[in-house]
This record gives sequence, C-alpha cells and structure tokens, in this order.
Amino acid sequence: MKHCDPADGPPQPGEHETTTMIKDTHCAAPVSGPRQLLVRLQTLGPGLMVSLAIAMASAFIADHYGGPTLLYALLFGMTCHFLVEDGRCLPGIEFASRTILRLGVALLGARITLEQIGSLGLETVLAAVLAVAATICVGWISARLLGQRADFGVLTGGAVAICGASAALAISAVLPKHENSERDTLLTVVGVTGLSTMAMISYPILCKLLGISPEQTGIFLGGTIHDVAQVVGAGYMISPATGDIATVVKLLRVALLVPAVVVVAWMFRRQQASCQSGSECRRIPMVPGFLIAFVVLVAINSTGVIPQVVTSGMNDLSRGCLVMAIAALGMKTSLQKLAQVGWRPIVMLVGETVFLAVLVIGLLFLAR
Repeated sequence: MKHCDPADGPPQPGEHETTTMIKDTHCAAPVSGPRQLLVRLQTLGPGLMVSLAIAMASAFIADHYGGPTLLYALLFGMTCHFLVEDGRCLPGIEFASRTILRLGVALLGARITLEQIGSLGLETVLAAVLAVAATICVGWISARLLGQRADFGVLTGGAVAICGASAALAISAVLPKHENSERDTLLTVVGVTGLSTMAMISYPILCKLLGISPEQTGIFLGGTIHDVAQVVGAGYMISPATGDIATVVKLLRVALLVPAVVVVAWMFRRQQASCQSGSECRRIPMVPGFLIAFVVLVAINSTGVIPQVVTSGMNDLSRGCLVMAIAALGMKTSLQKLAQVGWRPIVMLVGETVFLAVLVIGLLFLAR
C-alpha cells in the first residue's frame, strides 16, 4: 500500500481544491477496475454534468425558437465562467473541452462517403482544395499584417475555409497552446457562426442578382457558407436540387478538414506551447488520433456496411459532443478578456469570408 509523504502535510492556504483532491487520490491505496472508474467519474462528473446541461438547454432553445445551437451553448457557457473557479467542476470542464471535442470531430467522418466526393467531379474537388488552401493563407497573411499571432490567422482562415465552428475546434486542438488559446477559439467560433448566419440569408439573394444557375448556386453556397446547418438552410431555401448540391459540396469541404489539420500540425509541431509556471509543454503530434478515427469512419461509411440508423445516430452524437465541448470552452473563457481583443480579429474574419466568396464566384464564372 502506498502511504502519503509526511512532508506533504495539509494543503496550504489558497491551494486549489482540485490539487487537494488529486493529492488525496495519490495518497490512497492503488485502486483498479470498477473502483478506479468510480473515482474517475466522481472527479469528472460535476463538470461534465454542467456541460451537458448547457448543451441540452441550448438544443432545446434552438429547436423551439430557432438559431444556431453552438452559439447558444457558447453564450450560456460564458455566463457560467465562475464554475471554472470551482475545483469540483474544473476537471470535467477540461475533459469536455478536449477529449469530448476530439470525439465529436472524429464522428464527423460518419457524414461523408468517397462516393459523395467522387460525384462532384475533378474540377469541383480541385476548386474546393484551392479555395481552402488560399483562404487559410489569407488568414495567415492578414494576421501578420494586423499584428496578430500567426496561429490565430491559421485558425480563423481554416474555420472560414472548411466548416466553421467544427473546423475551429479541430484546428485549435493541434495549435500551440498559450494563455489566449481558449479566447481565440471562442472568438473564432462566435465570428464564423454569426457570419455564417448572415451568409445564409444574403448569399441566395446575391446568387439571384448575379443570375447564376441553380447548380452553380448550390456549388457557391456549399463552397462558401461556413457551417453545415446554414448551408442546408440556404440551399433548400432555393430548391431541393440546389440543396442537394450545396450539401455535397459542403461535405467535401468537411472532408478537407483532415489534410488541413495534418498540414497545420506539421507547420506548428516544432513550436512548444507557451509554458506557464508549473505547467508542461508538449510537442504537437504529427497526425492526431481523432483525425485517424475520422478517416477510418469515412472509409467504413463508404463501404455501405453501416446502417442508415447507425450513421444518423453517430451524426447526432457528433453534434452533441461538439455542443458539449463548446459549452465547456465557453465556461473557460472570460467575457472581460474576450472584450479586450479589439477590432483586428473581426476585420480578419470578415476579410477571409469576403475573399472566399469572391474566389468561388470567380471560379464559377471562369468555368462557364
């Protein structure tokens, strides 16, 4: 049996309650099996339950009154920032913002099949790859010009270029960690969600003014609007055929999340997270495990062996995990710190959104 070191003594004044909990766990006799699982659940339970409660409340309001679920979860989470100071909730909140986040991104692979990607044709695939790469580069360049961190530019560019809030969460998982990491992620999620909603309303009107065909409208909507839900809403607002095309093009952009995150991880893998006193720095993995799971799910889903009811359930679970993760990230973010970011990040997000729209419109006119 492992005994406590007498030098440990009682916790010092001001020492965090979580530290005391961890110390008590280490001092106790080693446990295994169900007992170990029970101790783990007791540690993570309060924070996970709070994240789940916020996620369920957000989904309820979105279903009954409309609006983006992720944005509700983010805002509700930010109002509960005080819970981060509670030692009982902190471990579960951290778990939700990291592990459950990665699970939700991995399960996005159940939405995509290789057949869907192949049905778009080589020209559309190449155009999507070009648009994603160019927008991320614009984000990186604009960050340098506006005096922001390079990784923040890649984060905003990737969120705009690929799939909005989901991409922001996935990319942030492989970026170097620093004191403003959560703030940057939350700001990006707020920005792309708001811009995506505006695009859902304005882009169909723009396509009608430009006189482009329903098929080209579907490609434009799927190639430019940030979040999947808004793409579906904008596409089927015009016609079922336009909605189908827009959804498949959007899923192609979601599929590009894997190579994009791998490239981002490679770009920043030599950078260490900015260490705070008493914390550890770790090297960013070349290919994160959740991306491998994403690719495996795409491959399995492409074979058609997964029943439709299971695929639908995995999609719902993915959405639920992402809502829980964004609620946890909201609780980790201070409104006061978020208000200090200034106008530059907003200019970056709007500029990247306009660039992507102009680029896709230009490619469509060239293809005529």
